[in-house]
Amino acid sequence: MKIRVINPNTTISMTEKIGEAARKIASPGTVIVAVNPKSGPVSIESHFDEAISAVGVTEEVRAGERDTTDAYIIACFGDPGLLAARELTSGPVIGIAEAAFHVATLISTRFSIVTTLGRTGIIAEHLLQNYGFSHHCRKVRAAEIPVLALEDDSGAALSRIVEECLRAKTEDNIGSIVLGCGGMADLTSYIQKEVGLPIVEGVTAAVKLAESLVSLGLGTSKHGDLASPRPKLFNGQFAHLSHLGR
Repeated sequence: MKIRVINPNTTISMTEKIGEAARKIASPGTVIVAVNPKSGPVSIESHFDEAISAVGVTEEVRAGERDTTDAYIIACFGDPGLLAARELTSGPVIGIAEAAFHVATLISTRFSIVTTLGRTGIIAEHLLQNYGFSHHCRKVRAAEIPVLALEDDSGAALSRIVEECLRAKTEDNIGSIVLGCGGMADLTSYIQKEVGLPIVEGVTAAVKLAESLVSLGLGTSKHGDLASPRPKLFNGQFAHLSHLGR
């Protein structure tokens, strides 16, 4: 089984960290291919960043389709380009936010999210509503750190995240915590030990869900709105997409 893990930003060190976390949790025989687009933002912290990065996500799915890929993971907590990516393949495509929400509800009746910036917390609230998990989430909390602070080895960002997780445990009346950034993929075990609650991280959760769906012989439905895009003419820098789907 081959799973293509797509980091939608262009920071290679984060892609490598995400790929390592995915490989550690993957079953024997599962090949993890961790990639990121060549063009786009170095981190994703706004609606604009997500819109730009979604194009890179779809390009990586198209590349995966040429490379016999069984499933895809979008390793950004905003799940940018998720539905567009699903149109391009019959394999499962899993966003890490959606995966984490599902898993958290299997082990607790209420969870809180700890993410990076307050503005991305608002995006997480939109996803909770869209996916139907708002009533499971007690609070979306922000450590107020930029995404790229997670690449700093000083430990300052990790300390802020742990502090916010401890506040969530004390104040939110929850059973688990969801980490709200793909860049936190390597922090789960440490945070869980420090906080004493189940910590759900989306990259690793998505890997196990992807393996399960492939093993069950289930993929993206091609009936309805997730069918392949209708062939049409594209202009300018997107001319190479003309007649996609034929």
